Amino acid sequence: MHYWIKFPRKLELAMNEFALIQKYFKKLTYNNPSALNLNDDVFFDKKNNVVVSSDTYVEGVHFLDFRKPDLVIKKILRSSISDLYCKGVKPKFIFIGASGNKKSFSKKNLNLVYKSLNQEQKKYKIKLSGGDTTKSNKTTFTITSLGYSKKIVQRNKCKNNDDIYVTGNLGDSYLGLLILKKKLFLKKTLQREYFIQKYYMPDLPTKISTKLIKFANSSIDISDGLFGDLTKLINRSNLYFRLDVEKIPISSKLKTYLVKTNKKKISFVSKGDDYQILFTSSKSNRRYIKSLFKRMNQKVTLIGDLTNEIKSNQIIYNKNLIKHSYNEGYSHNF
Repeated sequence: MHYWIKFPRKLELAMNEFALIQKYFKKLTYNNPSALNLNDDVFFDKKNNVVVSSDTYVEGVHFLDFRKPDLVIKKILRSSISDLYCKGVKPKFIFIGASGNKKSFSKKNLNLVYKSLNQEQKKYKIKLSGGDTTKSNKTTFTITSLGYSKKIVQRNKCKNNDDIYVTGNLGDSYLGLLILKKKLFLKKTLQREYFIQKYYMPDLPTKISTKLIKFANSSIDISDGLFGDLTKLINRSNLYFRLDVEKIPISSKLKTYLVKTNKKKISFVSKGDDYQILFTSSKSNRRYIKSLFKRMNQKVTLIGDLTNEIKSNQIIYNKNLIKHSYNEGYSHNF
């Protein structure tokens, strides 16, 4: 869960979103077990099998602008329901809070938003069930997703010697963002459109989601960046990760781009907005995971492992150890 609150400037410079939550909001849960110490992606009411996530998206922070409302709404909806999918839960209902003005919420834009939401609801079999609208100068959305499950795969339940897996490919979305920011240019239109589409419409690994509970000890979706999200996944387990950058899966199109431009792979695979599932599992599950994912036609890659035998995280790149601070991922700082 994320909270966006304006604090005095001194605090803004000194505290990230996770420290803020732990210092100011954790106590307000009064040890409600369903809140999971505000240290996970969801609220989980085990007694009633209810799972809830909530995310806020601000123009200029989470999306560049609202010039393509039909694509922006798809991106934020998918990133929101991804919180449930990575816990092994199928989302059923969504609630949308929206703020904007006459320009952002013009009839043309609202029609585009309506059509996209309708398409997404059919695709993911979810239903819009409530929300709120307000007038503001900046366009923002808050999406609450709700699903039902008897169990979820939590963060911070990793075990020593667990394997680390990631679904799908990483990095395409970041290249798409760079194109939209006009920080790089691709001559071929089809290539350009491919990466932009991956940014706006990430491929959620929905087919495998409800199977996670059978083999995953912990899981998280990759929203802020691989290395940063992996650190969040294991932050209370007294374990460290060993990860080989060469094993991180990327698409053939991104690979071609990196070869032609002589760019470094590590500069693209931990920038976030991938919305793939990052999970850990016991080594004894390797054969089962390989067989299951093949049957489900879902790409999965073993990229490292966890251990208590080292005293810091290890990222191997070109057979050399690099600093963990390299490409840690995105964090809101207050």
